[in-house]
Amino acid sequence: MFVFVGGFVEKKNVIIAGAAGRDFHNFLAYYKKHDFYNVVCFTATQIPGIAGRKFPASLSGKNYPKGIPIFDEKKLPELVKKFKVQEVALSYSDLPHDYVMHFASMVQANGADFVLLGPASTQLKSSKPVVSVCAVRTGSGKSQTSRKIAQLLQGRGLKVVSIRHPMPYGNLEKQAVQRFATFEDLKKQNCTIEEREEYEPYVSRGIVVYAGVDYGKILRSAEKEANVIIWDGGNNDFSFIKPDLQIVVCDPLRQGHEVSYYPGETNFRMADVLIINKMDSAKKAGVKRLLGNIKKFNPRAVVIKANSKLTVDVPSQIRGKRVLVVEDGPTLTHGEMFTGAATVAAQRFGAALIVDAQKFAVGSIKGLYKKYPRLKKILPAMGYSKKQIHELGQTINRSNADLVLSGTPINLELLVKTKKPILQVKYDLDEIGKPDLQSVLKKLKI
Repeated sequence: MFVFVGGFVEKKNVIIAGAAGRDFHNFLAYYKKHDFYNVVCFTATQIPGIAGRKFPASLSGKNYPKGIPIFDEKKLPELVKKFKVQEVALSYSDLPHDYVMHFASMVQANGADFVLLGPASTQLKSSKPVVSVCAVRTGSGKSQTSRKIAQLLQGRGLKVVSIRHPMPYGNLEKQAVQRFATFEDLKKQNCTIEEREEYEPYVSRGIVVYAGVDYGKILRSAEKEANVIIWDGGNNDFSFIKPDLQIVVCDPLRQGHEVSYYPGETNFRMADVLIINKMDSAKKAGVKRLLGNIKKFNPRAVVIKANSKLTVDVPSQIRGKRVLVVEDGPTLTHGEMFTGAATVAAQRFGAALIVDAQKFAVGSIKGLYKKYPRLKKILPAMGYSKKQIHELGQTINRSNADLVLSGTPINLELLVKTKKPILQVKYDLDEIGKPDLQSVLKKLKI
């Protein structure tokens, strides 16, 4: 409820709690447009080093001539009281349902309303057909699905452009609209390892990728050069752009998460197409329970079953070797996975042992094992700064491994200086029978 004072609406003070992504979009797509809101600050979590910045005045609009400060989320209770905040909008993803309600309880206990903005308030409309690829959890196989869709659409002679969920961890003003068409673009914009993991596979296939902060401007730019747009979601967030076809990837290795994480369950319920990935490594009981939840919560969805096909160029190099396993960072941290593609490859192709990376970790990499004790022997490919990338390289070089098996989709040798041989593990979506992606994409009016 808004209070009228002297004929004017008294503004409602708002804090947007985020992680340098959905939070900025929610501000630009919703709060900035309504003068009766006053966003006093953002809070930041999940990603190291993103607090202490300012959301720039050039993006904030006329009501915020000094920009908007960004504080560490740990300060949120005192910030609510300090700024007399009436509303806190939770605006990040890949969260257990109980975390969301504990967060809501903390907000309300400090006197503010708790808000979750949905698709109707935040999705942008495109003049081009849009396929959204989202997931119920980080690490379900969304990226390999997006790559396969791009390949199929290109095969129809269409110009495909990808718009990726945001990862603006640097200068927000300079990162308002980012376009990646070459490897040189990745280098120029000082991409983190996490960013490269998402952009490189597109660039290597000749597909332009957009990302950044201002998704209204990003969408308009992408529309100028696309016949069709792929929204490539991050974490388990829902699309920033209203899709014509919503594809959501499920993970039977984490069965039950599709109805116990936010906003993964939102995706699960909204999907036009649900892909059950990793059938080749899932237990039958897990798949059966997942199918039961699909029948219960989204019976209208088309269900595609698929394997996550793993390949290594020279698998004989693995046999009998002491192997250091490097996996995609967010899949292990935010995604809570215990293993990844490189671990499976080490076991499948006869490695003598998997070296305990934790014993050789240095700096911030060493700190990850304290924060995420389930990581155990595996080395997450973390690199949010040049220093952290250097520490990743130091950890690899200090190990007594004969070989490094990399399960991250980027070429580590371009970033990390090491004398250890690195063998890339690749993984692609391999649909089983019908229906498949080809058949569901035919329904798009292009």
